[in-house]
Amino acid sequence: MMTAVTESWVFTIFEILSVMFVFLLGMGVLTLIVLYIIDITQTQQTIRRNYPVIGRFRYFFEHLGEFFRQYFFAMDREEMPFNRAERSWAYRAAKNESNTIAFGSTRDLRPTGSVLFVNCPYPTLGEDAVPATEVVIGPGCKTPYTTDSLINISGMSYGALSVPAIRALSAGARQAGCWMNTGEGGLSPYHLEGGADLVFQIGTAKFGVRDREGNLSDERLMEIAAHDTVRMFEIKLSQGAKPGKGGILPAAKVTREIAQIRGIEEGRDAISPNRHPDINCADDLLNMIERIRRVSGKPVGFKTVVGAYGWLETLFETINKRGPACAPDFITVDGADGGTGAAPMALMDYVGLPLSESLPMVIDMLCEYGLRERVKVVSSGKLITPAGVAWALAVGADFVASARGFMFALGCIQALQCNKNTCPTGITTHNPKLQRGLVSSDKAVRVANYVKNMNYEVGLLAHSCGVREPRELKRFHARIVMENGKSMPLDVLYPPKSPASA
Repeated sequence: MMTAVTESWVFTIFEILSVMFVFLLGMGVLTLIVLYIIDITQTQQTIRRNYPVIGRFRYFFEHLGEFFRQYFFAMDREEMPFNRAERSWAYRAAKNESNTIAFGSTRDLRPTGSVLFVNCPYPTLGEDAVPATEVVIGPGCKTPYTTDSLINISGMSYGALSVPAIRALSAGARQAGCWMNTGEGGLSPYHLEGGADLVFQIGTAKFGVRDREGNLSDERLMEIAAHDTVRMFEIKLSQGAKPGKGGILPAAKVTREIAQIRGIEEGRDAISPNRHPDINCADDLLNMIERIRRVSGKPVGFKTVVGAYGWLETLFETINKRGPACAPDFITVDGADGGTGAAPMALMDYVGLPLSESLPMVIDMLCEYGLRERVKVVSSGKLITPAGVAWALAVGADFVASARGFMFALGCIQALQCNKNTCPTGITTHNPKLQRGLVSSDKAVRVANYVKNMNYEVGLLAHSCGVREPRELKRFHARIVMENGKSMPLDVLYPPKSPASA
């Protein structure tokens, strides 16, 4: 039996709970009244004005909708920009888990544009396979760059990405033997920590290599080039998700350190010009390439999204007039299907040519003007699986660079929060609480695994086609499904060009 003291405590607890319940109930009712008054008197949202309080659920469910579609309703091959099957491959590759599947593919082979590799009746035996060949970029430079890497990390700036993310990518790239592009945000200590080969990207605002007036500084170029791990320089003319618009780093991400690295003001939006003010024609572009190459002694190229292509013909004609020595050492071709953390929808959805059209075009033009051996080609834009990489190599690219593939390797869940400083995986946020979940040492291993397994499976495709290594893939090794449902060989759709046939 309960003692009097025990009964007293029980009744006291019940009384306290009762008071708390009444208090919380009262606060809830008061909150509903306040929300009702706010909703019915505001004039910005019709739904909330006509349906006070209840109308708020509409916006809540709209926000949750993208997550429910991702996890519950979308089929494996339906979601955009990357479907569940693509993300799952990247996750398993990064975790070094088996990527075998059972009971047949869920990929529909009928849609127009589908890529099909043509297997050889006598595939390459394992003992006959060889590693990917080395490629020399900028052989005429004081310090050329030689690498055998197939897949590399595309431009993602420190600022757009967090410190742990940059550290993991740098260390992982070093382990995997691929390069890492700094993005247009300058060179941070975290890029250097991992010891990876780096491509320093020069954006329209010249972050990291600018003087006080925002002009290109030879002194700063020399300082950057003095780092042995900085192997090349890339002039960014445009990028996939926002051709014709400069980079955007929201003020919330412009910390004191980032401002110092970039040479800008802390706490203000970092918005780059929509093009290089000092590049107005082909000669200006070639002059800048020659200047950076002379000052740095290292290979220099440019990145672009192809739209109007007459300018490329003019550029290549100008190169042939001035001499091949003035040519860029490489061109990075980005597709309109590229991505970024913050870009206007009008540009992301409607501007620029997709990589499937622009990459063959650029390679064919280089062949026509006799520059294909002089200028190496890097393919960038939504290539995160072995099939995409193998397709680019078959078309004629020397290298592939990916940004979002490596974000998936870091643990990105495609939450679409890149531009809000609220990334739940700590990749694109400077919130210490969110960054805490991203352990750089663990993620670096996943980055390296992603590269290793990508190289392995691209090799599988190459060997199935009867060649010894991925860089031996040619256009006749792949076919494209046309509108009539039949497939056409890539070399028929895009016949190889040569100077003699120009």
